[in-house]
Amino acid sequence: MVSERRIVLTGFMGVGKSSVARHVAHLLKTKRIDLDQELEHGERRTVAEIIDAEGESAFREIESNYLRRALDRPDLRVLSLGGGTWTVDRNREMIKASGMTSVWLESTFEHCWLNIAFSRKDRPLARDKQRAFELFQQRQKYYALADWHFVIRADSTSFDVAKQIVEQVFS
Repeated sequence: MVSERRIVLTGFMGVGKSSVARHVAHLLKTKRIDLDQELEHGERRTVAEIIDAEGESAFREIESNYLRRALDRPDLRVLSLGGGTWTVDRNREMIKASGMTSVWLESTFEHCWLNIAFSRKDRPLARDKQRAFELFQQRQKYYALADWHFVIRADSTSFDVAKQIVEQVFS
């Protein structure tokens, strides 16, 4: 029997949080929320547009408000975060207080950068490789605070990782 556990996926941009969350939700036949998508829909502009217009700290405030709303939804079982959401202390505290289990999806910087570079999504905090690498290094200590840790390998698909999460975290 699958547990009623609720999870939040964290990790660096480009690691595959949204894809893995989609597969986990499908396998569990449940609802998922992608925090960036919720925020962009609610604000009627992209994350990049918000950061470019108002700065990262203003964006983090908006993001925290959307996180709080998402965590309050009783039907939420799977939540994928933006790459920086988990690095904010109050966000980690909200997630823990909500009873959600945190899952870090880890991969190499090169894997993430390849996904960033070939994505159509504008990532204002990683527009060049050096800045992205510095951010990657800075964030690792925060991601390591997650309850669970899954390594994304070059030969694993997002569906493979989702199956591992369902088998290990939800059993």
